[in-house]
Amino acid sequence: MKDNFKRLTFSLLIAVFVLAASSDLMAQEKGSTDLKDFKVVLEKTENGIKMQSIKGSAWIDLSFSCNTDLPQAIDEYGMTTLDKVSSDKDSKLADFLITIMITENGIVLKGIEGTAWTDLSFSLAENDKQAIGQFGMTKLN
Repeated sequence: MKDNFKRLTFSLLIAVFVLAASSDLMAQEKGSTDLKDFKVVLEKTENGIKMQSIKGSAWIDLSFSCNTDLPQAIDEYGMTTLDKVSSDKDSKLADFLITIMITENGIVLKGIEGTAWTDLSFSLAENDKQAIGQFGMTKLN
């Protein structure tokens, strides 16, 4: 009787492990296939940040001043706040939401929606540019 109970318990643990592992893999596959292409070029300026959308956004150029350590939310429609994210969805646009912040060490981005990444950090000298997309940092051209 004890041997049957041990085998049954062991079999159940294996089944639970296999199911959990496969559901994680499906979630990862689903997440990356649901992402839509977007590409944004960031430039650090004397007064803050200048952004140019190459694809996936309704906006073309954004410019704003950044207070150090205060994030600015950006989505496919432009500057926003985290509590006022647009509910309008356009199939021609990427559905993304990120925050951008200037720190003493450089630029910190958080991918909230529509990105495969959750955090990106890099240094960026004044007037230098860096492109980002749904999968992270990318080439400028």
